[in-house]
Amino acid sequence: MTLEQAQKALPLKGYLDMPTPKSEELIQEINRLRKEKNAVILAHYYQTGDIQDIADFLGDSLQLARAAQNTEADMILFCGVHFMAEAAKILNPTKKVVLPDLLAGCSLADACSGEGLREFRAKHPGSVVVTYINCDAGTKAESDYIVTSSNAKQIISQIPEDEKIIFAPDKNLGTYLSKVTGREMILWDGVCIVHEAFSFERIAQQLMENPNAKLIAHPESEAAILDMAEFVGSTSALLSYVEKDEANTFIVATEEGILHEMRKRAPSKHLIPAFPEDETCACSECFYMKRNTMEKLYLALKYEQPEILMDEALRKQALIPIERMLEMSKNIK
Repeated sequence: MTLEQAQKALPLKGYLDMPTPKSEELIQEINRLRKEKNAVILAHYYQTGDIQDIADFLGDSLQLARAAQNTEADMILFCGVHFMAEAAKILNPTKKVVLPDLLAGCSLADACSGEGLREFRAKHPGSVVVTYINCDAGTKAESDYIVTSSNAKQIISQIPEDEKIIFAPDKNLGTYLSKVTGREMILWDGVCIVHEAFSFERIAQQLMENPNAKLIAHPESEAAILDMAEFVGSTSALLSYVEKDEANTFIVATEEGILHEMRKRAPSKHLIPAFPEDETCACSECFYMKRNTMEKLYLALKYEQPEILMDEALRKQALIPIERMLEMSKNIK
């Protein structure tokens, strides 16, 4: 079931209007319910701080895929966006997977459908398709390899050099990977609306105002920003870099939710969110990620919805490149 189909099928009114405990009782009730239902709460680093703090497992896309694959829980409550919960269901067909807000989508996933990718591939016969995990099940099913920003370089390096590569859906990540792997790739024209919003001119201004700061950036950012960066890496790599590097001040060009965990791991470091093009907007926050709230998390646990459902034939086809990814990157921490 695609995000669009799920949105049409599920009456969003109803359980979301049900009462929730007062703030001081909310955590207690969430803890009671997850124990009672043998549920595990998985959360991405881009979630709000309170959700990150209550999660059983916090991670980036690769880490969360592994956690979903290895869990013994009966229910997975996935605090992230729709494609992440969908990936958990692909890996765990017999478990119930729920997402606090079914409208938590992704601009990249919306930009590349399975049908569109199939048509694109037909225009480039003989190519293998490497697809960023930020896509829905239909797109995964049309792919030969799934990658995350943590393992993309390693997986692409294992593809025979005589094979042409289509990379979808993030052209910024694809451009960066072409540079670091030396592989020419045919790029799908998609972007992450958060990382695309960062402004070269305004970040340059931040660097001038903070001469001792290091710019660190996620590879979904535009090439001009990556060229300025002291370090480019996945979400987990950015965390590790801030934690271990000797510098005290960092300008962070990725979704602002990561700052919560960075401050916990490196409390003495000064962390500055990178400037977006429009300083009046919250453009460095993912609107979709922030749709999930503690109240919705509680309701999802209590009522066990919205549940991620999927056609079994589609799930099996989408599983193939995900399992290939996990096997090819098993040595990455």
